[in-house]
Amino acid sequence: MASQVRRQPPWQAPPEPSHNIQLPPLKIWNSLTRSKTPFVPIDWRNRRVTWYACGPTVYDDAHLGHARNYVSTDIIRRIMKDYFKFDVQFVMNITDVDDKIILRGRQQHFLEEFRDASRRRGTDSVHDTCLAALKAYLSKNLPLIPGDTAPEEVALQVKQHYGLVLDGKGLDGGLAGDQEAKIKMHIKTVLAASDALASLTTNSISADQFNSQVQDVLLPYLDALYGSTINASDHSIFTRLTKKFEDRFMEDVRALNCVDPDAVTRVTEYGQQIVDFVDKVEKNGFAYNTSDGSVYFDIEAFEAANNSYARLEPWNRNDRGLQADGEGALTKKSTEKRSEADFALWKSSKPGEPSWPSPWGEGRPGWHIECSAMASDRLGSQMDIHSGGIDLAFPHHDNELAQSEAYWCDKSHQSQHQWVNYFMHMGHLSIQGSKMSKSLKNFTTIKEALRRGDWTPRGLRIVFLLGGWREGIEITEDLVKEGSAWEDKVNNFFIKINDILDHQNPSPPANAEQPAWDDLQKAKDGVFTALCDSFNTPLVMRTISELISEYNSADKNELAIEQTLQAARWVTSIVNTLGLNGSSKADDDSIGWSGIGIPEHAKPYLTSISRIRDTLRQQARSREGLTSRKLKDVSNISPNGSSSETIEATPYQDVLSKFQHEVSALTDSEKLSKDVLQLCDRIRDIELWNLGIYLEDRPDNQPALIRPVTRELRAAKAEQEAREEQKNKAKEEREKEAAAKADRGKLSHLDMFRTAEYSAWDEEGLPLKDAVGEEITKSKGKKLRKDWERQKKLHEAWRKANGS
Repeated sequence: MASQVRRQPPWQAPPEPSHNIQLPPLKIWNSLTRSKTPFVPIDWRNRRVTWYACGPTVYDDAHLGHARNYVSTDIIRRIMKDYFKFDVQFVMNITDVDDKIILRGRQQHFLEEFRDASRRRGTDSVHDTCLAALKAYLSKNLPLIPGDTAPEEVALQVKQHYGLVLDGKGLDGGLAGDQEAKIKMHIKTVLAASDALASLTTNSISADQFNSQVQDVLLPYLDALYGSTINASDHSIFTRLTKKFEDRFMEDVRALNCVDPDAVTRVTEYGQQIVDFVDKVEKNGFAYNTSDGSVYFDIEAFEAANNSYARLEPWNRNDRGLQADGEGALTKKSTEKRSEADFALWKSSKPGEPSWPSPWGEGRPGWHIECSAMASDRLGSQMDIHSGGIDLAFPHHDNELAQSEAYWCDKSHQSQHQWVNYFMHMGHLSIQGSKMSKSLKNFTTIKEALRRGDWTPRGLRIVFLLGGWREGIEITEDLVKEGSAWEDKVNNFFIKINDILDHQNPSPPANAEQPAWDDLQKAKDGVFTALCDSFNTPLVMRTISELISEYNSADKNELAIEQTLQAARWVTSIVNTLGLNGSSKADDDSIGWSGIGIPEHAKPYLTSISRIRDTLRQQARSREGLTSRKLKDVSNISPNGSSSETIEATPYQDVLSKFQHEVSALTDSEKLSKDVLQLCDRIRDIELWNLGIYLEDRPDNQPALIRPVTRELRAAKAEQEAREEQKNKAKEEREKEAAAKADRGKLSHLDMFRTAEYSAWDEEGLPLKDAVGEEITKSKGKKLRKDWERQKKLHEAWRKANGS
C-alpha cells in the first residue's frame, strides 16, 4: 500500500494531431512522469503553446540562483518560439503578498523607527535592546549556546559547541548538508552582532558599522515585539518594498537578456478572483473553513473523489518540514485542521498582516492559491507548460495542481482533470555543495555579480547552456574555464570570418570541394536532434564547437567562401536563438555577435597602422633589412577610404600620427631593425591595447588580424605578465644571492676567525684556543676547518673577480 502512495499517478497524453499537421519530434522531460514525453500542444492546429512560469517573491534582490531559473526558462522559451516556431503565450506571476514579504516589510519599517529613535536615545539603551535581540536569536537558531552568554564569550561558545560544523563536517561528525550551511549562516550572524556589541562598549565602532552588524539579529526581534501593532490597513508598508524589488528584478533579468513575459500577473491585483476561486473549490466539496476565518484544502475529500494528491513528488507528501515551509513563517498551527497535511487556501489575517474582504472574514491568500487563480484566469482550464525551480515541486506545485484540479473538476467524469500537461523544473545552482539561496545567505546578487565583472550576461548564459536546464549546476573553476573557452572559440571564429569579408573577394574558387557542406549539414542535424531531446543544450554547445574545429582545421584554399559564410550565418542564428547576442533575432542575416566588431570611425586609422606595421615587420626581418629611406616611404601610407574627423576617431588618428612620426624619425644604424620591431611591439601592446584594440600577428606574412581586446585576451595578458614578474623576481633573487655570496668573499679566510671568540691561532688563522684559553676540541676543529676551506674558495673567487 505504501509503495502505491509513493508512485506517481497516470499521466494523460494530449491528443495526437492530424496527419496533415507537422510538429517537431520534440520530447520534454516532464516532472509529471519523470521521463521524456512527446510534446503535443493543446492547440496543435495553430502551433500555440500556453505557458505559466512561477515568478519571484519580491522582497529582496535576485541572486545568481534566481538567474539560473529565469535564464534557463528564457533559453527554452526562445528555442520553442524561434527554433521550433511555436506561438508561445508566456505568463509569469509576481508574488507581492506572502509571509516573507509581510515579515520583511514590517521588519524594515521597525528598523527605520529603531534607528531614528537610537539617535535620540543613549548608547546603553541601544546596547540593551541589541543584546536582548542576540539572546533571542541564539535561543532560536543556535540552541546549544547558553542564552546568557556574554557577547565577548560567543566566539568561544561557537567553537566549543559547533566546532564540527566550522570544520566542514555534519553536526554528527558525518557529511555536511543544508542544515550545516544554515548553522554556518547563523554563526556568521551572531559573531558579527556580538563583535559589534563588544565594540560598542569601548566606542570603537561607527554607527553605520554597528547597524550593519546587528541588523540580522535585530530584525526578527523587533518584529516579534511589535509586529502585531502595525497598522496593516496601510498597505504602503508592504507595497513600497514589493514595488522596489519588482522593478529591480525586472532590471536584472533584462540585463541578463531575458525576454519580457507576454503577461505579468500580481497577487495584489487578483484579490477578488482568488476569493472566487477559493469559494468554488469549497463549493465543489474540496475545502473547509475554520472558526478563525481560514480556509483549508481537504486532501482526504479530494482523493476520495478519485483524484491524486502530490502528483509530482508523492514520496514527499508526509514531509512535515516541507509542508511547514509551504505554509509560511506566520502560520500558526490550527487544531481545526482535519489533517496535518491540509494546506491553507485562504488565511485569516492576524494583527499586523494586510487583509482583503472575503465571505470568511478579513484575510489574505495562501501562497499556492495565487498561481492557480492567476494562471487559470489567463490560460483557462488546461495549459501546456508550467515551470519553476525544482525547490517548488513540493509542496507549492503539487498544491497548485490539487487545488486547480479541484476547481476545474467535473464530478460526472471518473478521470481526474489534468490542469498541466507538461511540468518543467529548473535545476539548482550550487555553491560548495549547497544550493544558492536567500535563506542560507550564500548568494551573490545578480547586480553585484555583473557590477564586479565576475560574470557577463553572455558568460553566465553560456555556463547554464553547458550545464543543461534540469540538472543541478555547481559553479566550479573547471566549469567557468569551459565556458570561457567556448566563448573565446566562437569569438575567434566570428572575428576570422569578418576578417575574410573585409579582405577577400567573396567569389568562390572554381576548385572548391564539398566537405564543408557535409560538416555543416551534420552540425544542423546534430543540433536538431539535440534540441528535440528535451532541449539538450550541452550537446548543442558541443556540436557548435566541433563545427568550428572542423573549420579551423580545414584547408582554406579548398573551401569556398560561400560555404564558410553559410556556416557562419548558421552559427550566428543558433547563438541568437539561445539569447547569446543581445536583441538580435534568430533569422538575422548578419554574421557574429556583439563585442567582436571594430568601431567604424576607427577602421581607416587602424587599417593604416596595421599596414604600416606589417610592412615594417616584414622588411625588418628580410635579408635586405631596413634603411631610413624605406622607413619614410612606408610611414607615408595614408588611411584607406573616408577617414572620420569626429571626436571619437581622434585617439586612433593620434596613434597613427605618432606612429608615422616615430618611424620617420628613426635613422640608419646597426640596430635599426631591432628598434623598428620594438616600436611595432609597443604600438600593439600599449598604444592600441589601451584603446581596446589588439593586432594579432599571423604566420606566412599574412596581415595582422585587427580585433577588439576581449576578456580572454586580458586574462591571457595578465597571466603572461604574472609569469614575467615571477621570472624577474627569480632573477632578482639569484642576483641578490650572487651579490651576497660575492660580498661574503671579501673577508679573507686567514682573518675570518680572528675574533674575541678565540685567543690563539695557527699560521693559517685557524683557532687553537677559545676565549678563556681552553684548547679547541678535535671535533670542533674539524668543523672550523670546513668553514675555513669554504671561505677560502669564496675569497679566492672574489679576488679573481676584482683582479687582485
